[in-house]
Amino acid sequence: MSLKDMSKEELNLLSYTDLTECILRENKKPMNTPSIFQLICDLLGYSKEEYTAKIGDYYTTLMTDKRFVLLESSEWDLKDNHIVPLDIEDEEEIEDIISEEDEEEDEQELDIDNEDDIDSMIEDDLDEEEDDFEDLSIVADSELEES
Repeated sequence: MSLKDMSKEELNLLSYTDLTECILRENKKPMNTPSIFQLICDLLGYSKEEYTAKIGDYYTTLMTDKRFVLLESSEWDLKDNHIVPLDIEDEEEIEDIISEEDEEEDEQELDIDNEDDIDSMIEDDLDEEEDDFEDLSIVADSELEES
């Protein structure tokens, strides 16, 4: 449904950003902040004073809404209409970070030369586990019920 076909009550139920999205979709071209907000104020019947009092908050709302993108021409458009390219420098930085993490993991891995080393490591781990249970004793269920 077009904004022009909506009643004032229906328009009042929509947020500024929802109205902005509809305006940008209908116009099919980027627009600057004052032009968009003036259309919204006209639709909602706002006075010039209300326009002046609310445009700053409106701009902040647009900045935080992920549906819109501010172009270099200082005009707003729907983010869906634009592809955000990844800089080659960013890709190289990502690759550097990944390779550094891989190197750190490699340094943390143990050097194991043969199966004897593995067996001795397992035995050491088992000995440590047995030490943990040294002071424990097994109690029958019947003994627990009597207590």
